[in-house]
Amino acid sequence: MTDPNVQNSSDVYGESQIRVLKGIEGIRTRPAMYIGDTTARGLHHLVYEVVDNSIDEAVNGHASSISVRINADGSVTILDDGRGIPVGRMPEMENRPALEVVLTEIHAGGKFDREGGYKTGTGGLHGVGITAVNALSEWLEAEIRRDGHVWTMEFIRGRVSHGLQKLGVTESTGTKISFKPDGDIFPETRFSFETLAKRLKELAFLNAGIRIRISEEGTDQSEDYCFQDGLVEFVRFLGRSDTPLFPQVIQIQGESKGVFVDIALQYTDSASESVRAFANNISNNEGGTHLSGFRSALTKAVNNYGREGNLFKDFVPTGDDLREGLTAVIAVRVPEPQFEGQTKTKLGNSEVEGIVHSVAYEILTKYFEENPQTAKIICSKAVLAAEAREAARKAREQVRRKGALTTGGLPEKLRDCRSRSLDDTELYLVEGDSAGGSADTGRDSNTQAILPLRGKILNVEKAQLVKVLDNSEISNIFKAIGIPPGAELDDVARRRYGKIILMTDADVDGSHIRTLLLTFIFRHMRKLVEGGCVFIAQPPLYRVQQRSKIRYVDTHENMMTQLLELGLEGSSLKFHEDSSVFEEDNMRRVVDLIKKLEEPFETIERRGIDLRLIASHYVNNEGQIPRYRVFLGREQHWFMTREEVEGFVSSEQQKRGREFTIAVGEVASDDEKKAAVNEELQIVDLHEVRTINELLRDLKPFGVRLSDLVPAGNRNGEPYFPFEILSDDGNMKLASLRELPSALRRLGEKGLRITRFKGLGEMDPEELWETTLDRDKRLLLQISMEDAAAADDIFRVLMGDHVEPRREFIEKHALDVSDLDV
Repeated sequence: MTDPNVQNSSDVYGESQIRVLKGIEGIRTRPAMYIGDTTARGLHHLVYEVVDNSIDEAVNGHASSISVRINADGSVTILDDGRGIPVGRMPEMENRPALEVVLTEIHAGGKFDREGGYKTGTGGLHGVGITAVNALSEWLEAEIRRDGHVWTMEFIRGRVSHGLQKLGVTESTGTKISFKPDGDIFPETRFSFETLAKRLKELAFLNAGIRIRISEEGTDQSEDYCFQDGLVEFVRFLGRSDTPLFPQVIQIQGESKGVFVDIALQYTDSASESVRAFANNISNNEGGTHLSGFRSALTKAVNNYGREGNLFKDFVPTGDDLREGLTAVIAVRVPEPQFEGQTKTKLGNSEVEGIVHSVAYEILTKYFEENPQTAKIICSKAVLAAEAREAARKAREQVRRKGALTTGGLPEKLRDCRSRSLDDTELYLVEGDSAGGSADTGRDSNTQAILPLRGKILNVEKAQLVKVLDNSEISNIFKAIGIPPGAELDDVARRRYGKIILMTDADVDGSHIRTLLLTFIFRHMRKLVEGGCVFIAQPPLYRVQQRSKIRYVDTHENMMTQLLELGLEGSSLKFHEDSSVFEEDNMRRVVDLIKKLEEPFETIERRGIDLRLIASHYVNNEGQIPRYRVFLGREQHWFMTREEVEGFVSSEQQKRGREFTIAVGEVASDDEKKAAVNEELQIVDLHEVRTINELLRDLKPFGVRLSDLVPAGNRNGEPYFPFEILSDDGNMKLASLRELPSALRRLGEKGLRITRFKGLGEMDPEELWETTLDRDKRLLLQISMEDAAAADDIFRVLMGDHVEPRREFIEKHALDVSDLDV
């Protein structure tokens, strides 16, 4: 029997339960505190933190170019031509190198010393960013060029793995940081070229004259950004899909109390607003005091001019009216910025609002006096917006009074559901009567409503509200959902269905219809998106039939995985050399490891390295391959460890009686002559070899060597196949184990009937229920407002009047298409 007076040890809360997390340990335990989250957004934030440090150098006049390269092994390299992170010893920090302190200690950096570090506040100000990058990386390597030498240091998960080393001499300066995100922290560690390129283009706009490059190994994607006119070009870019109301971009620049203000603006024929706000190069998606200061200054300047010129007779424009058709970028640099959180989404400095207001109002007032024609155009646009606002208000009130779109008179084609609970009900907007009929038969009629749509709805991007309401398909959507145009939160709360689900075909027409629907919802029912009520159905891509058994597969990647699994069933792998056979779990483990080797193998081959040469000459007794490729003039050497490289360099320098000059960039065929003449030293760290060696180490207990993964060639003049897959469906000979996964997929495909769906009409009611309607099995993609600026931009490009931006978009993304319906 338990004594009630004795506490369970698990319930005791005392000093022994208090844990202090310091530095690297704290960052790895609570990464979201430092980078926002560990989703794709947080992953890419790592790169932004390093780039921000390079931008700091550029803004303060110490760098002119920055390059970012996504490496094929999943790592990324950021290089600048700045002064280089200091490497000298710091007596106050146990005599550790400054480079180590910067990369391992939080709140350590050059931004805290205004006299010797950075005069102007820029992106990274907390001294946390690059330390967090190091802590959250599987590995990080720093190469510093300063004081006439090249210095290197390596880290694993934030801890020093190889101390500071001096390699050789150089005339250049700069910092090169390479890192690979830690898969233990991030569920997905692949960087998106598009995501990074978008941010780097922003930085190039914000920092006129600085050249920023981005490239990606393997895909050969690259972009080179440099904008001499800065924000002026940024505004023209943002408004590229609209027609400007006047040719020039208005620019506002000024400084007060150490705060630099830079604003560019223009008006277009668009009915929407596109305004971006930045503080110290950081995008403030939630705005802040600089944005409110600009808005109040614009409203005051325009209204004052309009009143003095008697331009406002029937309507006095509000701030909202003045922002219709406005495209603007507001950028400020603040010595001591106060951001909300480490991710800096909103600027909070109260003094900035008054400074921006004062600078903007003064310059705008002067500009309007000197450019009366432009001022009158802006006032006229504001009056038209005010008139349209009043007309829209009356139209909405009439709609509300009559209840034409919200009560009674439900669309004839609507297959309504019985329930009225927002927690359960769903409205499917379905492309076509055929799919609508199947969905109607297959749905749960208690909670799921179906509204078939005929053809493509109106492109609402440029349409007036009256025209939008006249469109029968759009009117039916308003009626079915039960909310009016421009619905506010209280209207959304009274909607007839909890979820609004778009269900279109997986072909070109289906994608177009889905885009039109999203444009309509984004422009006229945005509160639905903000409330998380809008979803896209994800029908499967494949139906797989094996005898009488049918299953559905949602993506191409899952299809490949399932084919591999089918190929593994009942199969075994025979090694002819010793007649050993792998079956079941052992075979699955070998296949899984070989699959993981494919990507790093492709990477190393793209570097021009022959795997057969490596397998025959450079594998050590442990079955590992060398990680470092060292060029000294025309000579090429291979080494396993950094220590071996340093020993070789030291020995060769002693022989020659001088330090080597370190080459800039990786030695390729174009650089070999130059390197040979100058006897330059080039050390290439093959990052992908880390992964290869780990996988080779895991394969070693199974008797698999690197030589087994490359074709053995001929023996006695005949093709040689040292491996064989044994199965009931027939045996398959293999020249190397690298062929094993693809051979098993071919084996798994035998006896299958695979159908790729293109239209919902191809599915019968039972299939639609099982794949797309059944809550327990379906996949839904929720539409969010997280990246409203990007959504606004893509809608303008794809749905606007101008053809050229749309053509550029199609040309840029044409090669990304994997399935094209012609």
